Amino acid sequence: MQSLLLIGTGGALGAISRHLVGRAALKWLGPDQPWGTLAVNIAGGLMMGLLIGWLVASDRGDHHMLRTFGAVGFLGGFTTFSAYSLDIALMIERKAWLNAFAYAAGSVILALAALMIGMMIMRKVYP
Repeated sequence: MQSLLLIGTGGALGAISRHLVGRAALKWLGPDQPWGTLAVNIAGGLMMGLLIGWLVASDRGDHHMLRTFGAVGFLGGFTTFSAYSLDIALMIERKAWLNAFAYAAGSVILALAALMIGMMIMRKVYP
């Protein structure tokens, strides 16, 4: 139950933060490009690296709670791209180059295909 509360609280704060970054990017940089999405993906990757690097380097007993709140909750609500980036980085560190490439490319291609299929279905349902 404690893990669910940590994830929910972190996720809510991450989602709010994502919204605020998106609004700020829209205000400062305009609507021509998805600057907010780019900003949260880059910031989320940096934050995931800092968090995981700190957790690995430190000798804290509360790793599970911090990882649950920070990585799964906050960064999960802020951007799932950070978890995707961590997965790929861990594969690269294990020298699983082919798996890393296949996962990276496959995730983008299949997620994009699924999104487009979903849009096509909804355009048929709601013409």
